[in-house]
Amino acid sequence: MINKIRWFIVFTILFPALILGAPFLPNAHYQVCFTPGQNCIQLITKTIDQAHHQVFMQAYSFTSMPIARALVSAQNRGVDVKVILDKSQFENSYYALSYLIRHKVPIWCDYRVQIAHNKVMVLDDSTVITGSFNFTSAAQYKNAENLLVIHDPNLAHLYHQNWDRRLHQSRQFTSKKAYYLHKNFVKTLQKFWDKVIHHVMNN
Repeated sequence: MINKIRWFIVFTILFPALILGAPFLPNAHYQVCFTPGQNCIQLITKTIDQAHHQVFMQAYSFTSMPIARALVSAQNRGVDVKVILDKSQFENSYYALSYLIRHKVPIWCDYRVQIAHNKVMVLDDSTVITGSFNFTSAAQYKNAENLLVIHDPNLAHLYHQNWDRRLHQSRQFTSKKAYYLHKNFVKTLQKFWDKVIHHVMNN
């Protein structure tokens, strides 16, 4: 009976306190996007283009070239861009990742958990991009997804804290590993075009 009372206290008093966050600030606002039907990648790239100081990204899947170009463009204008990816992204030669590597965007692999399933960006410690929307072409053109862009420093602070926690559990993608990934991608691309040329020449 005593144990039941203890658990009752934990779940009715203490547990809600752990999951409740800070209230939104009076000037907080949001934008929402759904696919199919709306251009969520455009909303993401527009938000990145408006960043002045930092863009910290976490992604489970990352294949969108418009987002990759927006990240590199932000870095080129002096924005601190850092990327944490799920380990599955390093097992294939994705062009978007290769593009970030070529432009020396700092990248980490979140390898300790089974799946790093985040789809998050924290911008300027004031804006959070999140939702079910992976940063992929499939999320835009094939899937039913949702995307939230929330402008609130309180929320951004919480997401930034979690981003830092995952960073400390991740392994930085070194230049040597980056070189071999890019090299493998070039080989894969070359084999593809060789097959295309062979097919055209023999048909």
